[in-house]
Amino acid sequence: MRSEPRARLYLCGGEFLISKDWRVNEEIRAKEVRLISETGEQLGIVPLREALEMSLQRNQDLVEVAPSAKPPVCRFMDYGKFKFEQNKREREARKKQKTISVKEVKMRPNIEEHDFQTKAKNARRFLMAGDKVKLTIMFKGRQITHPELGERLCNKLAETLADISTVEKSPKVEGRNMTTIFVPKADIDKEKKEET
Repeated sequence: MRSEPRARLYLCGGEFLISKDWRVNEEIRAKEVRLISETGEQLGIVPLREALEMSLQRNQDLVEVAPSAKPPVCRFMDYGKFKFEQNKREREARKKQKTISVKEVKMRPNIEEHDFQTKAKNARRFLMAGDKVKLTIMFKGRQITHPELGERLCNKLAETLADISTVEKSPKVEGRNMTTIFVPKADIDKEKKEET
């Protein structure tokens, strides 16, 4: 039996979800509660004292599941086991999430061919790893008066990476830089991943 503050339980799609302010055992303030057993069976409306005694007899916690109902709905459950299972589900959900980061490749409008190929190879490697690639073309001095050079470079990289990526954001001038963003295609073959 626990008496410290707990999170509130809500039934969603047949599963209980935890929020931070639910009441357990003596924290419940209602005089009468609608009681549900561990198996989900309706036990009817009973006084709170009787429900607490029943929870002691069953060696379970009495948890207020629906505080806004009249009378509030309470359920018998093993709070510690439930909390452990909930935390385990959250950890597994976090493991399955894939974080996508944005990697940046910087170039100048007058880049040499070999340097361009090196930058394109790095961008390909980032895309194969599942990351987005932000291409930044940095203009220096009066080069900014010729944005078509930057657009040509963006298009050249887009053609080079067309087999594994699509352009998410078309070339746009921001200050003295031109940026575009490439995202990996969803259907990148494992063979291509193994090549890099």
